[in-house]
This record gives sequence, structure tokens and C-alpha cells, in this order.
Amino acid sequence: MNTPPRVLFVCVKNGGKSQMAAGLMRDIAGDSVDVRSGGTTPGAALNQLSVQSLAEWNIDISEGSPKPITEADLEGADLVVTLGREAKVHAPEGTAVENWDTDEPSGRGIEGIERMRMVRDDINDRVRDLLSRLTS
Repeated sequence: MNTPPRVLFVCVKNGGKSQMAAGLMRDIAGDSVDVRSGGTTPGAALNQLSVQSLAEWNIDISEGSPKPITEADLEGADLVVTLGREAKVHAPEGTAVENWDTDEPSGRGIEGIERMRMVRDDINDRVRDLLSRLTS
């Protein structure tokens, strides 16, 4: 029996981008990928605009909560994906790490739900690309 690849999505607070990436991957990959997420310095709550932007696509991440990444998370991952430049991880030797320097519309003056939809769309494209690489 083949075990699915385990992907760990990491951002600083684990309240927005990494939760969105995990929710999107679970939605499109189902059981074909073991998905985890965590933060380097977890916040207190999910970003409600992140939750809302995925709810628009009928993806519910509202029951999630920010959590720290652990050594076990890093050791168990086949791939660690950091979202944004701020999240730094020290994955065990042999564990693949890639960084997604995601779109940041706020740098262009775009805020609120419009900003989050653009972030969601960027992460969605990256998740779909990752899934195709994992399953090819």
C-alpha cells in the first residue's frame, strides 16, 4: 500500500495563507495527499477574510485554529512549503522545502476581501501546480 505524500504548509501565524493552502489542497486532492499546516509563531485566531474567501468556493476552514509547527511535523513531511518570506523553517536533511512568495495585493493598495480573493487565487494556482507535480 502506498502512503500519500505528506505536505506541511507553513506561514508565520498559521491563521491565513498556510490554512488556505491546506484547505485548498484537501479540497482538490482528497486523500491523495496528507496535508498539515502550522505556524512559526502562531496567532490567536484564523484570519476571517481567509475563511470567507474559501467559503465563497464552498471550502470550510472555519473549524481550524492556528498551531505551531513541531519537530514531528517537520520530520514527517515529504515537502515543507513556506508561504511568504517571513516564515523560516529548519527541515531535517533530505526533506524538500520550497517557498511560495505569494502575491501581496496590499502592496498595491488592495485591501479587505478583494485582497484576500487575490491571495486565494494565487495560492490556488500554486496548490494545483504542486498537486500535479506530486501525482505525476
